[in-house]
Amino acid sequence: MSELTKPNSLRFCPEVLMHRNDKTRQKKRERPGVKSLRRWLTQWLAALAFLGLGVVCSVIYFATTMSFVERQNTTLWQYKKIIQHLIEEVATQGDIETLRHKLDDFFFGRFDLRLELALHGERTTFPKGAITERSEQLRSVDFQVPARWLSDGVMHVTLALDTSADATMLTRLAWTLFASALGGTLLVSYCGARLVRHSLEPVNELAAQAKQLVPERLSERLDGQTQAEEFQPLIMQFNAVLERLERAYVQLEAFNADVAHELRTPLATLIGQTELALTGTRSSEDLLDFLGSNLEELQRLSGLINDMLFLAQVDRGISARAEIVNSIADLASEVLEYHEAALAENGLRGAVLGDASVAADRALLRRALSNLLSNAARYGYAGTCVTVRIGVESGKVLLSVENVGEAIPPEEIDRIFDRFYRHDVSRVHRQENNFGLGLSIVAAIARMHGGSVFAHSDSEITSVGLSLVPARRTCI
Repeated sequence: MSELTKPNSLRFCPEVLMHRNDKTRQKKRERPGVKSLRRWLTQWLAALAFLGLGVVCSVIYFATTMSFVERQNTTLWQYKKIIQHLIEEVATQGDIETLRHKLDDFFFGRFDLRLELALHGERTTFPKGAITERSEQLRSVDFQVPARWLSDGVMHVTLALDTSADATMLTRLAWTLFASALGGTLLVSYCGARLVRHSLEPVNELAAQAKQLVPERLSERLDGQTQAEEFQPLIMQFNAVLERLERAYVQLEAFNADVAHELRTPLATLIGQTELALTGTRSSEDLLDFLGSNLEELQRLSGLINDMLFLAQVDRGISARAEIVNSIADLASEVLEYHEAALAENGLRGAVLGDASVAADRALLRRALSNLLSNAARYGYAGTCVTVRIGVESGKVLLSVENVGEAIPPEEIDRIFDRFYRHDVSRVHRQENNFGLGLSIVAAIARMHGGSVFAHSDSEITSVGLSLVPARRTCI
């Protein structure tokens, strides 16, 4: 048994489908590769906050360091000037003791400074107990002061400043800034997580609304009145999808009902005629009549099933095999000649106007034209002309069939391409093998070629057709 004839293959169970969708969503949530938008935003917000606070703290630290360095250089420069002035006041060797007393008084209690002078051939340090060479943080300056009372005429001076206090303060400042940046990052992360959670509440609300949408309530839509402006395009598109889904669901139910209706009548006819043939004794001629009648019904059923299979294949997205049809008019004349008897039977005549070349499947194009001509012949007034019009407009080849007959109401003009739709059913005879799939097949053929269908009905003139892609000719 093929897949199309299995009993379960034609059943549509919303509960089973929803259960499968729930399991699929649960599996997606359990997948380790699924990212959390809330976690992603929180992590990036924390990283950016830490980066921003780190930059600010770094600027503060380096600005403070530069201020300390500038203050240290200024302090050394000021003390340098004072020491130069004191040394320049010494005029003779006898004034050295006076200089020593002045320097002792000047450096008294200033253990962050150290002055080294070359007096009497030895290095003298001021003040007593000053910083030693082992100090870790020293900023020093070496300079010379003119001294005429010395043999070489200059005095070599080294002035050093202990910057360990500033270094300790900078270290404390660095740790304070780091703790502030880390604490600020944690605070921003916490507040950001709360803010992101609050900002994503509309998504949870939309998810709760979407969860309530079941096949029995497809007419409902998402309520976006209280949602943020950024969510409005998503809500509009989702509601549009719901509308298309509802329309498709309704069409599916109508399709199932129409299929059942179309199959019930010929099957009932076959069963009735077969039961009638089996009752009593029948002659060979009667049995042949029954078999001939049953064959006609079976052929009708075969045509219906073939049309349905064709539409199902088109729904799966197959495309047509494109070939260059140099003259649509010649192909239309062939199809028109085939329908000449049916047109004459209804008192109609045919004509072809215009011509063009297209890239299309010749067999499918012939089938679409045949369906359009059959539809026009069925509803055309006797004594009028059925016209096949071919033209090019806006880069598309327009192929239409025009007939004079009863106008189609505006509210029904968009439904004529629906499956099993038949306008004015009272005028349709079952022996015409009309199932209401002819124009649906035309629409399917147009989609296979990347085109579309159109229909116009004004006054008593009705035009139904399709658009195709024109053939591209290559120059050699």
